[in-house]
Amino acid sequence: MHKTATKLTKVQLPLPDKLFYKIGEVSKISGVESYVLRYWETEFPFLRPRKNKSGQRVYVKKDLELILQVKKLLYQERYTIEGVRKKLGDGIHKAPEPIVVYEKKVKEPNSPSDVLSFVKKRLKSILSQIS
Repeated sequence: MHKTATKLTKVQLPLPDKLFYKIGEVSKISGVESYVLRYWETEFPFLRPRKNKSGQRVYVKKDLELILQVKKLLYQERYTIEGVRKKLGDGIHKAPEPIVVYEKKVKEPNSPSDVLSFVKKRLKSILSQIS
């Protein structure tokens, strides 16, 4: 359905103070349908929410603010998708995804001397990684 101008210009309420938001929550807060949010992910390279272990999109406050900015540019200021991409894409660069390092599962030491040996080995490993 086409939304009227009065709905587009309604006063934005303060964002809920949460670490993560699911797509349904973002949809309700922003007033943009979830399928539109998924479409915007394909059109705007700066809008890439992370996904949790089960594959659900997980937005952070910065993503939500970007979505509200994109919505304003598209619906109120009447930018094209290409125009929004140029305007926001130049100044916004998302940090690359962190590299996750998986370590081998180590058998837990039983005796105190094994514990000390294990701790010493781990500390040397950590020291070599940060040096």
